[in-house]
Amino acid sequence: MEHSSLTVGRAALRLALSETRDDEKILRQSLAEKGIRSVAVDFGGQFLQSLPKIIEHAVVAAQRQNVVASNHIGEGAVIGAIQDALEQLKLKAIGLNVGGKVGIARYREHFSVAIYMGVGVLHLNEIAVAVAHRSLPAHEDNNP
Repeated sequence: MEHSSLTVGRAALRLALSETRDDEKILRQSLAEKGIRSVAVDFGGQFLQSLPKIIEHAVVAAQRQNVVASNHIGEGAVIGAIQDALEQLKLKAIGLNVGGKVGIARYREHFSVAIYMGVGVLHLNEIAVAVAHRSLPAHEDNNP
């Protein structure tokens, strides 16, 4: 079965929305059966100070779970997509505490990152979501 960029984006968003590690694990197994590689990463803290760690953890997780190759092409795709998604959220989150999850999914050349997060505003948590897509070679090796 062929999956489109919409399918992969939806998979990343479903991962970002998963509530528990068990839910995440079940979803990842289901996606793997469809040929979609995936991973999710939790994050939290002050938005601006957390940005480098969110990006770094997403790159490391995607490489460790073989969603992208461990080279500059895979790293660049993750960084570009996550920065694009974070850009969509920054006006709502700058200066505030955030907590949430990054979902990452890939099927062949389709690569998507989704971020679902709560944004702390006094005693109220606002909610924000963003999805970004990149294209990668359908088959890549791990050699630089």
